[in-house]
Amino acid sequence: MPKYMTKQRKTLLVYLSQHADEKLSARQIEAALSGEGISISAVYRNLSELEKEGRIRRVNQNGSREVFYQYSDSEHCKERLHLSCEKCGKTFHMNMDSTRLLERDLALHDEFVIDKTSTVLYGVCGECRVKK
Repeated sequence: MPKYMTKQRKTLLVYLSQHADEKLSARQIEAALSGEGISISAVYRNLSELEKEGRIRRVNQNGSREVFYQYSDSEHCKERLHLSCEKCGKTFHMNMDSTRLLERDLALHDEFVIDKTSTVLYGVCGECRVKK
């Protein structure tokens, strides 16, 4: 059950929803919201609660020991698998048809069901492949 919606919590949720395709550390969030009077301890406290509620997810990034967070509360986000570029760090939603096809094939051939809320596929996006 969601906690009371404080001004800080609402500000944090709005910011995260506006940056839904980004992985952000607590320090990055605190820096971005510094003008809103939100302390780093309030950021951590709210991130923990939002994670428990399933509104954000904790993401580890290759080559970093820092923890990152990503907004995942939109219906659009919940129904899709996430693709994360190892070069630029951007996160994308897998095409819905591709998601359904992968889910169906895994269920049929491997008797396996994917948890879309916590599954991230890593690789290199089209922009980064072109840059080489």
